[in-house]
Amino acid sequence: MALALYRKYRPSTFEDLLGQDIISRILREEARQNKLAHAYLFAGSRGTGKTTTARLVAKIANCEKRQSDEKFRAKGEPCNACRMCSEIDEGKNLDVIEIDAASTRGIDDIRDLKENVRVSPSYARNKVFIIDEAHQLTKDAWNALLKTLEEPPEYVILILATTEADRVPATIISRTQQFHFKHISLTTLVKKLKHIAKEEGIDISDDALELVASSAEGSFRDAESLLDQLVSFNDKKISITEVESMVGKIGFDKLSAFAELLLDKNIKDSIRILSEIYDGGYNIVQFTKDLIQYMRRVAVLSHNAEMKEVFANELMADHVSRLEVHSKKFEDKHILLLKNLIKAYGEMRYSQFPIIPLEVAIIESLK
Repeated sequence: MALALYRKYRPSTFEDLLGQDIISRILREEARQNKLAHAYLFAGSRGTGKTTTARLVAKIANCEKRQSDEKFRAKGEPCNACRMCSEIDEGKNLDVIEIDAASTRGIDDIRDLKENVRVSPSYARNKVFIIDEAHQLTKDAWNALLKTLEEPPEYVILILATTEADRVPATIISRTQQFHFKHISLTTLVKKLKHIAKEEGIDISDDALELVASSAEGSFRDAESLLDQLVSFNDKKISITEVESMVGKIGFDKLSAFAELLLDKNIKDSIRILSEIYDGGYNIVQFTKDLIQYMRRVAVLSHNAEMKEVFANELMADHVSRLEVHSKKFEDKHILLLKNLIKAYGEMRYSQFPIIPLEVAIIESLK
């Protein structure tokens, strides 16, 4: 069975961990000094590298080459060649235990974990417990885990990963080292996808890659899974049209062209193209959301040209240039259009006829 792209290209070192430079630097320094903490809390949105980082910590804690080679240890990275690193990568190491708190969340499950904690490692140096979706644990489970977090055996490392840090009790947070994983920028996602496309011999345009990345909404895993799906469907030759059809989302070029019609107050053509988009089966609610984001960036640039540097981290260079051109067309009366688009977005999400609030917003704003 072929390995999924998101698994095949999962970072194997802290240096490969894109978009989380500060976290990577801190953990590498802890590894250099052999000062790994006994408990960590990794918080952040999906697909930002929490579980991958937890496995890197597990490898660092057990890498055989790091234990025998002081010069290599100074790199703060796993060797990815020894038995321990290989087994952890393959999910076969008996002393690295991953728990899905979404299905293993009760007090009895945590009591089993506590019993397991007391048992010395089978053959690794450290026993690592990775509790994914930790916010799903019950109140009683958290209380049962408190003592283990406070005074774990010296060979145990506990790593909690969560997408909802606000649901983790303060008493738990205070007993861990906390790392908050940033939302992955679109440019970083595109960079990773370009690397994968080159390695896999995938023929895909920059615009198509950008649409795949934006559809993933800051998640490496979602972006790589979507690319994998497109490859399976199109045999390594992927066009922007095929990506639009797959994700039900309009690409930047068409979105920009539509925004220009609005800025030029061209009601006739904008309504016609909107109808074509809707009849084409595209997600009109998502289109409205993307349009609001586009017009918001245009509005911001029209009042503060220095924001170009911020948008450069979120968009391709030629897309930022197009925003700049449109920002010169933006007038104060277009603020009403932006407000009406936001209002329409709120209404259309619950409407049986989602195109109507958007049409009304456009006509009312531009007439």
